[in-house]
Amino acid sequence: MTRDSLTWFEIPVRDLDRAQAFYTALLAAPMRRETMGDKTLAVFSHAETGVGGCLMAGAGVPEPAIVGTLVYLDAGPSLDTVLERVGAAGGRITTPKVQLPGDMGSFAHIADTEGNRVGLHALA
Repeated sequence: MTRDSLTWFEIPVRDLDRAQAFYTALLAAPMRRETMGDKTLAVFSHAETGVGGCLMAGAGVPEPAIVGTLVYLDAGPSLDTVLERVGAAGGRITTPKVQLPGDMGSFAHIADTEGNRVGLHALA
């Protein structure tokens, strides 16, 4: 049986409202809020059987960092379109678009409003 390597991701944030506005604008997709104990999440849209993830704020959440784990968000169908939204949403591009070999698509890295380094990937 083949399984996805990634099942869930959490991006730590200082200001959940600001971070949620950034990712909603960046990916042009709504996020839903959930509470888990003393933490509040903004959950990325995902297929029920797909990989999911969230922004997480609250007690005990680690400080965002430019180094460390790097998650890649689906920027399809057009990485260029998503990259055009980065600045307006309050982030910055840290690694411009890189074309991967063959039909692997392209990627870029951004810094979000919380200082997290995030990868974006699209097949086109």
